[in-house]
Amino acid sequence: MDHKILQPVHQSFFNQPTLQLAEELLGSFLVHETPNGLLVGKIVETEAYLGADDRAAHSFNNRRTKRTEIMFHEAGFAYVYTMHTHHLFNIVTGRANQPEAVLIRGIEPMIGEDVMLENRPVSKRANLTSGPGKLTKAMGIDKSYYGNRLWEKPLYIAVGERPQEIMIGNRIGIPNAKEAVAYPYRFWISNNPFVSR
Repeated sequence: MDHKILQPVHQSFFNQPTLQLAEELLGSFLVHETPNGLLVGKIVETEAYLGADDRAAHSFNNRRTKRTEIMFHEAGFAYVYTMHTHHLFNIVTGRANQPEAVLIRGIEPMIGEDVMLENRPVSKRANLTSGPGKLTKAMGIDKSYYGNRLWEKPLYIAVGERPQEIMIGNRIGIPNAKEAVAYPYRFWISNNPFVSR
């Protein structure tokens, strides 16, 4: 893959309805320019969270806390939070005061895999970035990126190619979200080994 083609998306890319953006992100690239080198992963799995009316979203009922504050901003900012010991990387979507987001659940390593393996040593390649907590560790993304603009370096989304076959299904790991458990808000590239499960 030629790193010269990696250009940050325009800020307007993020101004799409959340479910549409969750699908559009598939095939795009998550790029992190680190002191140890360029890290690039193709986005292969996403999960949408639709804010105030979505019981699974941190901002359900417009819950506004120190953690969720960035979700109330305009689209395109990074929302990074900690769950157990893992950092989870989300992209803020929706208009200002419409607190929605897309969780990046899986990426396929494209550039800098040796550095990713230093960050997160694994014996099985498919296990390196096939989950939201795995990919942040491999890509060196932590809470210091909370609120970053994802159309600007060093951490950004770059234009990719739309995949041929996209699958849609229920979200994962939200057993207490009542009716929201069954919402078909997860999107993934068919047959890609880096999809979380």
